[in-house]
Amino acid sequence: MAVTIYGVCAVTFMMVMYALEHRAPRFVLGFGLGCVLSSAYGFWSGAWPFGVVELIWSGIAICRYRSVRSVH
Repeated sequence: MAVTIYGVCAVTFMMVMYALEHRAPRFVLGFGLGCVLSSAYGFWSGAWPFGVVELIWSGIAICRYRSVRSVH
């Protein structure tokens, strides 16, 4: 049950950060953090393909953060 609650919180955080990305680069970084948290949930819950995909998305978010931050 605790893993499920953690997963709901992690995915909710990730989606809120995604929705706010256009406001500031820190939200892009927050999205990347949310992806890492969601990835951990995927591995802990036994859904390793979800964990791998979220880990990849976190890398993409970090690259986007670097490019967006250099523009601002």
